[in-house]
Amino acid sequence: MKSPTYHIPFSKTSLQFSLPPQMKADVLVSQPVAPIEDVNAAIQSALDNPIGSQPLRNIAHKGDRVCIVFTDITRASPDHLLVPALLKELEIAGVQDEDITLLCGIGMHRSSTPAEKVVKLGTEVVSRYRVIDNEPQNPDALVDLGVTPGGVPVVLHRAVVESDLLIATGIVEPHQYAGYSGGRKTVAIGAAGEALIKYTHLPAFIDHPCARLGKIEDNPFHEAISEAARRVNLRFILNVVLDDNKNALRISAGDADLAFNDLVDFAKTVYEVPIDHQYDIAIGGVGFPKDANLYQASRAPSYLFFAPTPVIRPGGFFIIPARCEEGAGAGVGEQRFLAAMRDAPDVQWILDDARLNGYPPGQQRAFVMAKVLEETNVIIVGSDFPDLISDCKMIPAATMQEALQYASDRLGFDCEVLIVPHALLTLPVLRK
Repeated sequence: MKSPTYHIPFSKTSLQFSLPPQMKADVLVSQPVAPIEDVNAAIQSALDNPIGSQPLRNIAHKGDRVCIVFTDITRASPDHLLVPALLKELEIAGVQDEDITLLCGIGMHRSSTPAEKVVKLGTEVVSRYRVIDNEPQNPDALVDLGVTPGGVPVVLHRAVVESDLLIATGIVEPHQYAGYSGGRKTVAIGAAGEALIKYTHLPAFIDHPCARLGKIEDNPFHEAISEAARRVNLRFILNVVLDDNKNALRISAGDADLAFNDLVDFAKTVYEVPIDHQYDIAIGGVGFPKDANLYQASRAPSYLFFAPTPVIRPGGFFIIPARCEEGAGAGVGEQRFLAAMRDAPDVQWILDDARLNGYPPGQQRAFVMAKVLEETNVIIVGSDFPDLISDCKMIPAATMQEALQYASDRLGFDCEVLIVPHALLTLPVLRK
């Protein structure tokens, strides 16, 4: 009997593969939900009926200095639709173009290119408004707002702090540390200074049992970014939940807490999918833009590992197709991740050093991946830079067949395989 053919995202296309006949596979996808047919109409409806807030056109006033923080190119948020809708509301309110700043929330990622700004916002918006990037290492661009009761230094971009009206876009989806992304995170991390990003990504947060995918209750990371957003008075958000194909499923606007919670409640019904047992191998898809570099692509194995219960058994394999045409990534954080992974003698050294000495922002991804590699193996398929994969203590494979052969040579062909085509948007939850 011929083995079935599977497809998994790879860059802007997909990879096709079959499993050896002896391997038994389950495919896990998010819960099916019909996408929104008229996204622009849904955006306008959300703006007309905000949750826990007056409409934006009633909040904004002529003379207000307004800052809209939007996501960078590594996020699939449809900002080219969200931001123009917000700008229209501000125009109705009488806010002048010169009083509006659009800040790309790059966090510690590399700066966005002019072409990426156009992709995110559209040519008309980029040519008409002031569009800038976060500058997490530029003291002149940052304002120190003190320390939270939990010890978190709140340092954020001046355009955010000095605005009269602060707005954020974002996508609500499972997140490694925050439980769910979006909401306040676009501002509190995307527009943050290095000190804030560093503190919230240290082992004290990442090792915490409540800093898990899908969990916001009692989550110290979530609490820290919520407090940071409150200190700069994030007044209004416009966020979206997407499906595996980046179609909008739900759009909400309004109060940063209430609108976010509305989307999280919905997102849980879409992304969280039950499984009955752990597996020997998990094949996780990423796709563009996340698989453009190893820093982002490595989220796939760590998301599956840091599900409420790890998806694979100790000693198992994650197989992740990712082209990684940008190598490890060009940003400061990505280069710190690369140096930590490449220069350490082994993964245990990475863990011990991080817990003893801490690390700068970006290097937390090395700490997370060391935790994954301490118990499992990661194969990256189809990378443009296989030597880079080896340097980062992962296993390069040119094809899916090569990866499967490598894993089966060590585990035996009689393996149980979980295929998760969209590993960043599907949260496997082991039934109790």
